[in-house]
Amino acid sequence: MKCIPAAIPDVLIIEPRVFNDNRGFFFESYNRRIFAELIGRDVDFVQDNHSLSKKNVLRGLHYQIQHPQAKLMRIIQGSVLDVTVDIRKNSPTFGKHVALELSAENKRMLWIPEGFAHGFAVLSDTAECLYKTTDYWYPEHERCIRWDDVTLAIDWKLHVAPVVATKDANGKFLGDADLFA
Repeated sequence: MKCIPAAIPDVLIIEPRVFNDNRGFFFESYNRRIFAELIGRDVDFVQDNHSLSKKNVLRGLHYQIQHPQAKLMRIIQGSVLDVTVDIRKNSPTFGKHVALELSAENKRMLWIPEGFAHGFAVLSDTAECLYKTTDYWYPEHERCIRWDDVTLAIDWKLHVAPVVATKDANGKFLGDADLFA
């Protein structure tokens, strides 16, 4: 595996070593020991999530203010624009974001540490996402920042209005949101 720092240093792009031959491909998508070496700490993933979304669906920007979750995100079918926003008030990159295309084809993964809001927009007809989390989902602690907050200036690469859940449409603007210290 190879680790590439993103524009925000704590967010990391993980590229697996892929072995291709006439049968198809093989790669190790997760190895705890190697992953700990790459990110500089050992993490305990407690939950795996799997979603299927249609073209132009936008999910996010989600986070948990208590029981924060770090995530390891990858796409097994289709492609998405994955967006991570630094919402740590005391961070030099507060309010900045990383936007990266993740796809079944490029097999890249994204490490999103605690203290970040996360979302993605589906660029292909459908996309299946798999992601690991370091804490469980607690709906009472879940928060959402509006995907269209102008202060974030995120280009979601969509050519039509996105399809969003009610909770995402009702998210708070960054200036009004619960944030990490």
